[in-house]
Formats: sequence, structure tokens, C-alpha cells
Amino acid sequence: MRAPDFWTGGGGILPRLLAPAAAIYAAATARRVAQPGWRAPVPVICCGNATAGGAGKTTLALDIGRRLANRGVSVHFLTRGYGGKTRGPTRVDPARHDSTAVGDEALLLAAERPTWVAADRAAGARAAVEAGAQAIVMDDGLQNPTLEKDLALLTIDGSYGFGNNRVIPAGPLREPVAACAARSSAAVLFGDDETGALALLPPNLPVLRGRTVPGAEVAQLKGQPIYAFCGIANPRKFFTTLAESGAILAGRAPYADHYPYDAGDLREILAEADRLRAIPVTTKKDFVRVPAAFRSRVTVVGVTMAWEEPARLEAMLDPLAARVPVPA
Repeated sequence: MRAPDFWTGGGGILPRLLAPAAAIYAAATARRVAQPGWRAPVPVICCGNATAGGAGKTTLALDIGRRLANRGVSVHFLTRGYGGKTRGPTRVDPARHDSTAVGDEALLLAAERPTWVAADRAAGARAAVEAGAQAIVMDDGLQNPTLEKDLALLTIDGSYGFGNNRVIPAGPLREPVAACAARSSAAVLFGDDETGALALLPPNLPVLRGRTVPGAEVAQLKGQPIYAFCGIANPRKFFTTLAESGAILAGRAPYADHYPYDAGDLREILAEADRLRAIPVTTKKDFVRVPAAFRSRVTVVGVTMAWEEPARLEAMLDPLAARVPVPA
């Protein structure tokens, strides 16, 4: 589904009409997150956000997973598996599972580290620990109370911020910003703060700044006409990244977040790319949702994190890495 247009603006009558429903939603979330969770015997790091949709959580989780692995820590990822049918706890097997089973984020995570899909995060964490996890990195879950977090990072897309700063269904917030920030160890801002989101955070909450940068594969697209398509929370960011990397954006096709491409969609995309004499390009997250028969025709561009001050993040990971249990 696409987010309603009024979620990005403060005016209009609809947000006001939906305010009572938003108050009920916020109250229900507050009751839920107040419940105690299970304390895992290994460090748990959560990459979450305050809004519905993406804000860089998976990119951040992958970056933290790599940093911990570089310290010799056996990292396992944990996610709900949004968009998939599996409730888990299930260890993701990319050779056996597809996005309809476990969701697209789970497949991206599993390509690098052991990954668990679990609607019950505590049950997923127990399974990961039993399988040898020395640390758990959660992709999403700030509003899930079943598992205690040692480090909770609130991700913010600088180009979107908190939308109209209203709670679902009046806006994109899963809960009020102040409530989410109060349970967070730090905020991670992706890109420039174009909407003034940082002003809504507590002044004592640390803010780490970074941005997504395209992978090395984007170099082959410099000066080439491309037809970019994606179904992510902020398609504009992907299109801008490609253009800034030197590719010639001949056309673009934004789809709803987690859009389940079918053969008909790909035929249309490829036909339009052929008409424009352009290379069809998409994200890694979208690529796992492209029907296998069409993947050889599509070029993939991944992204990684680039930090302004990576040492600040490493300093937050230091005490967690020191707590990693030593194998018997």
C-alpha cells in the first residue's frame, strides 16, 4: 500500500477527523510497549523507527552486523519478516525461502549472516542463542516489547522525517516521537534533516549522522541511460542516488513499499526500458521480489552506510562487544 498524501503534510481535514482514532492507536501502543520482555543472555541491538515504512533500518542493521563480525562476534539477525507468510521462529534459507515466505528484508540479511524470522521476537532470540548467536541485531522492533534491547537505535530518513507528526491513521507515526525517543539509546539520521525532525527529539538524545551510498556496481552505469524502478518507502531517494552517481535517468517507476512484482509488471518494465533504450535498474530489496525468470535482465544497485563519525558508533558497540559470552 502507498502512504496517503496527507501523511506528509500538516493541513487538511482528514488528519483532524482521524485524530480520535490516532489517540486510540497511540494508547494501545503505549500499553503494549510497557509490558516486560525477555532478557537474552547475549547483547541485543535494535534498529527501528517511529514511522510506518522504511527509514534505513535494514541498511543500518547490516552495517552493525559487519562491525560486530569484524570484532570476531557471531552475529545473528532477527526480523519479523514483513511481507512474508512465515511466523517462525524460522532460520532463513535463501535457497529454499523466497520473499513471499519470509519477506524481502530477511533475504537481504540472510545473504550475509544467519537470520531468523519470528513474529514473537523473544522466541526468535531464543532460537538464535541456541544456534550459537553471540549477539543479536534486530531489523525493526522498537515497538515490540517481548525482547529487551541493550542498544535501541531510532532511524530517521532526513528527507521524510516524521511526516505530519501524527499517529496512525492520521499520520505515519507508530507512536508519538517523544515516546519512541524515550526508549531509544540514540537516533541515526540518514541524510540531511530536511524536515526539522531533530527538533522533535529530546536534547540529550545522541544523534549519529550518516547517509546511504551506492555500491561499486553503480560505476558501470555512469553516463548510461537507465530506467529505474523500485518499491521502497522513499523511491525518490533511490532515483536521486542514481542521478548523483552519474547515470542518465531516462525514466523512473515508483511502486508501493514491498510491492510484489509479477510477470506482467516485469514485462511492462522491460518494455518501457526497451522503448527508452535504457538499462532497467532496481534495488537489492526489490530484486528479491522480481520473478526469477526476469532477473537476468535487471541490473541491481545496492547501498551501504557512510558515517560522518563512525567512531561514535563504535564507542556504543564497545561495551556490548565486551559482554559477548565466550564459547564453552
